[in-house]
Amino acid sequence: MEQSILKSVKKVLGIEASDTSFDLDILIHINSAFATLNQLGIGPDDGFEIEDDDAEWSSFYGTDPRYNAIRTYVWLKVKTVFDPPQTSYAVEAVKEQIREHEWRLNAYRETTEWIDPNPPVIPEEEV
Repeated sequence: MEQSILKSVKKVLGIEASDTSFDLDILIHINSAFATLNQLGIGPDDGFEIEDDDAEWSSFYGTDPRYNAIRTYVWLKVKTVFDPPQTSYAVEAVKEQIREHEWRLNAYRETTEWIDPNPPVIPEEEV
């Protein structure tokens, strides 16, 4: 399986790896998807971006296969702005897939990395 983020996204978009004419556009959209994932709490705390085809998926989410949906999510996000579907029905279907991936990725992250936003306060006299 292709490990390069840019090359794999180009592949599912139907663009040959050797065709670099759309790389800047695709890179911008990939990085936008990573920014959204960061806001969901997925990926490195300080954010993540790629600049070329050297960056690999494992540098974003490690080797946990339960995060493989990130690849599909990034592709769907890129597709909606780079090569959107031609019908409103298809657009809505892609948007629904994106929402489902966001929910599932967020739900998985919460089960493994959840931090209580309101931790119990221990009174001073008990410390």
